[in-house]
Amino acid sequence: MIAEISHYLSILATALFFLTAIFSLLIKNNKYISKLSRSTFNHAFIFLACSFAIYIFMAINDEFSVRYIYSHSNSKLPVFYKISSIWSAHEGSMFLWILFLGLWGFIFNIKVAHNQPLKSKSIGILSIILVGFLLFLLITSNPFLTFLPVPPNDGADINPVLQDPALALHPPILYLGYVGFVIPFACSISYLLHGDPNLNWELLVRKWSVMAWIFLTLGIALGSWWAYYELGWGGYWFWDPVENVALMPWLAATAFIHSLTVSIKSSSLRVWTILLALSVFSFSLFGAFIVRSGIIDSVHSFANDPDRGLYLLAFIGLIIFSSLLLFVVRLPIAKSRGQIKKFSKESFISVNNIFFITLVFSILLGVTYPLIYEYIYDQKISVGAPFYNAIFVPIVILASLFLFFSIDSKWSRNLKLNLLKVEIYLPIFLSIILVLVCKYLFAISNLMILFSLIVAGMIIFRYLYEIKEYLVRKKYLNFYSAIAHLALGVLILSISFNNVLSSERALTIKISESVEYKNLQINFNDLKLQKRSNHDAIKASFIVEEKNCYKFLFICNNKFFELLPEKRKYFARGQITTETAIRATLLKDIYLTIGDQLDDGSWIVNIQINYLIRWIWFSAVLMALAGIMLIISKRKV
Repeated sequence: MIAEISHYLSILATALFFLTAIFSLLIKNNKYISKLSRSTFNHAFIFLACSFAIYIFMAINDEFSVRYIYSHSNSKLPVFYKISSIWSAHEGSMFLWILFLGLWGFIFNIKVAHNQPLKSKSIGILSIILVGFLLFLLITSNPFLTFLPVPPNDGADINPVLQDPALALHPPILYLGYVGFVIPFACSISYLLHGDPNLNWELLVRKWSVMAWIFLTLGIALGSWWAYYELGWGGYWFWDPVENVALMPWLAATAFIHSLTVSIKSSSLRVWTILLALSVFSFSLFGAFIVRSGIIDSVHSFANDPDRGLYLLAFIGLIIFSSLLLFVVRLPIAKSRGQIKKFSKESFISVNNIFFITLVFSILLGVTYPLIYEYIYDQKISVGAPFYNAIFVPIVILASLFLFFSIDSKWSRNLKLNLLKVEIYLPIFLSIILVLVCKYLFAISNLMILFSLIVAGMIIFRYLYEIKEYLVRKKYLNFYSAIAHLALGVLILSISFNNVLSSERALTIKISESVEYKNLQINFNDLKLQKRSNHDAIKASFIVEEKNCYKFLFICNNKFFELLPEKRKYFARGQITTETAIRATLLKDIYLTIGDQLDDGSWIVNIQINYLIRWIWFSAVLMALAGIMLIISKRKV
C-alpha cells in the first residue's frame, strides 16, 4: 500500500507541474495567475519530495515487494547503503535526477522576487521539462512496480563496487550540477520569449550558474577519486564516454560563466551568452541520453531497452531543437550593445570561448563518431586517450598563454602589452628555470609536457606575484578569479608531472618472499581469509621499505609501512572485487593491488607510484572554493 501512495504522489506532482506550465505560458499573465502558478509549482514539488521520502522509507525498511528495491538492496546492508541503493541503477537515479530538477525550480521560485518579469515564464519552462521527465519515469522506467502476490524474503543486493561512501555521494552531487543549469536555460528561454532586449537576465542567473558549476566540479572530481581507489586501475581519468559527457557541460559551463560576466559588465557577447546557456543544459540532457539509452558500454552507464532511448531522444531532441529555433528567431534582440576592443578583457574571453567550445565539440565527436560508424558499418571502433590528448594538450597550452597575458587587461579598454614589466618577465623567467631543472632531474624529453610545465608555472608564479602585490601594496585583486586560475595552473602542473613521473609494474611474488621495484623493497608478509557480513575477503599483508636518498643533500632515510590489499567475493551476487591499498603522501601515492594466484603458488601484484595525483583533486576543490567565495560574497559581479 505504501508503494502505491508514493506512486500516486508522483502522478499528482506530474499533473500539477502540467497545470503550472499552462498557467505560466498559455494564460495571459497577471498577478493572480502568477501567484497561482507559483503556488501550484511549490505544491507539485512538495508532493514529489514526499513521494521520494516515502521511497527512502521503503528502502530503509526493506520493502522488497517493490521490484527496484528488491533488485538493488539487501537486508544486511547498512542504512547508508540502503538509501544510496536508490540511485544505484536507472529507475531510482532518474527519480533522484527529477527530484533535484524540481528542487532547483522550487528554490528559484522562493528566492526570486515575484515582480521579476522573467520569473513566471521561467517557472513554466521548468514545469514543461519536469513533466516530460516525470512521464519518462512513470511510463518507461517505473520504480514503483511491485511483486504480486508474494514478495521475496530478501533483496538481490547492491552492486559491490557501489558500496562505497564516495560513490554514494558522487551521483547526488553530480546530478545537482547537471540539472542546476536548468535555471539559466529557463531564464534565457523566458528572455527570448519576452522579447525585451533591455531585460537584464544575465545578472539574474549568475549566482545560480556558479552554484551549479560548483556542484558539477565537485561531482566530477569525486567520481574521479572513487574510480582511482575503488576500480583498481590506478588512474584519475579514462576518457570513458560517460566521463566525457560529464566533462562537456563542465567545459561549456565554464565558458558560459566567463561570457556571462562580460554581458553583465559591458553588454558584449550577449549572443554567445544565450547560446552557451542553451548549450550547457543541452549537453546535460545529451549526457542523460547517452547514460540511459543503453547505446554505449561503460562501467558508469545503465543498460536499458530501446523504448527508453527513443523516448529520451525524442523529448531531449524536442527541447534542444525548439530552444535553438527560438534563439534563431529572436537573434536580433540578443545583439551586443557595444563593440569589443582589441586586447580588452572581453576580447580575451571571446578567444577563451572559442577554445572551450572547440574542446567540447572534440569530445562530442569522440563520443558520437564510434556510434555513427557502428550504425553504418556494423563494426565497433573506439576513440581513446591518444585522440583526446592530441587535441586537449595544445589547446589547453594556448588557452593558458592567453590567460597569462589577459590578467592585465581591462574592461572595454585596449591593453598595451609591456613584456618588460616585472609581473610579466619574472613568472616567465621562473617558469623556464623550473622546466630546465625538471628536465635535468627527470630527463623529460616530451615537448608537450615541457610546454605544459612552462604555462602552468607562468600561471602559478603570476598569481602568486599578484597575491604578494595585494598583501604588500594593496593592489586590487579579484580573489575569485585568482584562486580559480591558480587552481588551473596547479591542475596542469600536477597532470604533467603525474604523466611523466608515474610508473607501474606487475610483479609475481610468493608469501614470505620479497621483490624490489624502484626504491621499494616489497615483502609479502601474510595472507588471510576473512568472513564478513555480506562477503568473504582474501586480505594480503605487504611490508614495504621505502629507501629515499637525496645525494645533493647527503641524506638517506628508510621508511617502513604496511599495505593491506584485498580481493572480495560477495554472497548475493557472487561478484569478485579488488580493494586497493594506498600509501598517500604529499607528493606521491604508492598504490598496490593483488590479482590472481598462479599455478606455482605465487600471486600477481600490481604496484604503481603515482606522483602528484592528489593535487589533481585538490585543484578541483580549489576551483570549487573560488566559486563558493563568489556565491557568499556581497559583490554583484
